[in-house]
Amino acid sequence: MRVMSGVGFARGLLVLSLFLSGCSTNPATGRSQFDAFMPASSEAAIGAQQHDQILAQYGGVYQDAALRAYVEKVGQEVARNTERRDIQYRFTLLDSPVVNAFALPGGYVYVTRGILAVANDEAELAGVLGHEIGHITARHQASRYSQGVLTTLGATLIGAAVGDANVTRALGVGNNLYMSSYSRDQETEADMLGIRYVNRAGMDTMAVSDFLNGMDTYVSTENRIAGKNEADFSYFSSHPQTGGRVAKAAQEAGRYQAQPERRANAFLAAIDGMTYGDSAEQGFVRGRNFFHPGLGFTFTAPDGYAISNQPDKIALAGRDGAIMLLDLAGNRGRLSPLDYLVRDWMKGERMNQPEAVTINGMDAATDSFPGTLNGRPVDIRVIAIAWAPDRVFRFQIAIPRGASGATLEGLKRASYSFRRMTSAEKASVRPQRLRVVTAKAGDTIDSLSAQMQVEAGARERFMALNGNRKVVAGQRYKIVVN
Repeated sequence: MRVMSGVGFARGLLVLSLFLSGCSTNPATGRSQFDAFMPASSEAAIGAQQHDQILAQYGGVYQDAALRAYVEKVGQEVARNTERRDIQYRFTLLDSPVVNAFALPGGYVYVTRGILAVANDEAELAGVLGHEIGHITARHQASRYSQGVLTTLGATLIGAAVGDANVTRALGVGNNLYMSSYSRDQETEADMLGIRYVNRAGMDTMAVSDFLNGMDTYVSTENRIAGKNEADFSYFSSHPQTGGRVAKAAQEAGRYQAQPERRANAFLAAIDGMTYGDSAEQGFVRGRNFFHPGLGFTFTAPDGYAISNQPDKIALAGRDGAIMLLDLAGNRGRLSPLDYLVRDWMKGERMNQPEAVTINGMDAATDSFPGTLNGRPVDIRVIAIAWAPDRVFRFQIAIPRGASGATLEGLKRASYSFRRMTSAEKASVRPQRLRVVTAKAGDTIDSLSAQMQVEAGARERFMALNGNRKVVAGQRYKIVVN
């Protein structure tokens, strides 16, 4: 056992001193918390630094000025009721179908249009925004970041004392620590603060638990129809869900005097016509076809393949284990597809017999070679397609050894189906939208869900989008149309 030196002991005292001097009492929670490494005065700068990165990651700002203004109005109404007057809150509506909402230090609050699609009234939206505001007023990011830095600092000092630099590297703190998952206690606290702020804004506090319950139903429904796991949904990866969270929120709401305000009509009017699912700028799926009007291309996936539209690529997965990826890359040298494939993309490695081909009138190049995927042997096929003088579309296909002839033919057809969209297609193929309809006398769940223009699960999706409400004549409901 190595004995700590006098220098190491002094550094240990420094860490303790920083911890003791860095504690403050939070005005929202009344608790003492350690936040020395992210003082309130630096929060706005930190949020501003990360803002553009968030926009890039989530498809940018949703291009509907009226809806953005509505979200801003609701957010500011909630924010006026917080304990922290030192923050200028900014509310951003992101052009993403992912059901997510989050906050950065300094008053930066983000909500996706995916969240708006799930909510059913203004009070529920206020609850979502109030929850994220609660993370800011409770300074959860500052506390989590400061604790992480303290851990790293302590590891650094211990590493210096014991002469082991690996200790320091093993406990390094990333720049985005304040964006990592919240603890269950922090989630509960943000729920409680959000309920407080919703009440102060004069709206029904039960909206918070109603939204959590409705979102849970929506997530489960969509995942079941798409064959996904619960972990695939982004909101719960950063906002831990627990069985008792809805009940706790309902119990807390019951402590406040009942407020009838839900403002459903104003909310539904605001989201009527909003894009649902992927947008034209991101591309979207119709059956086996993928269309990207923004970039102007389309292709047809093999039968039975799941299509995942991600910010930087399109991923296709078959039941037989085959994987197909498509992305767009720069071609700064303005090389031919064959030269790009050999000299830039593959850099001369693992080449077999690269050859120039033509795909729907576009110059292209392809090659194949053996490889492994998840420890299994596969054949890898790469295809480069000239799209513009300085841009190349790239297919990467991993095919399990011994794949059937049908699998091979399907993947070949898919890659060779890649083409430019026609002007008529760009004008006619559009993303789906939410429409708000008013139930007439005699309408039922079946009659309204029959208007849903979705490929599967129309009835289940209708119920999930509308909070499993009964259909009542004169009330308004969300449907999905092309």
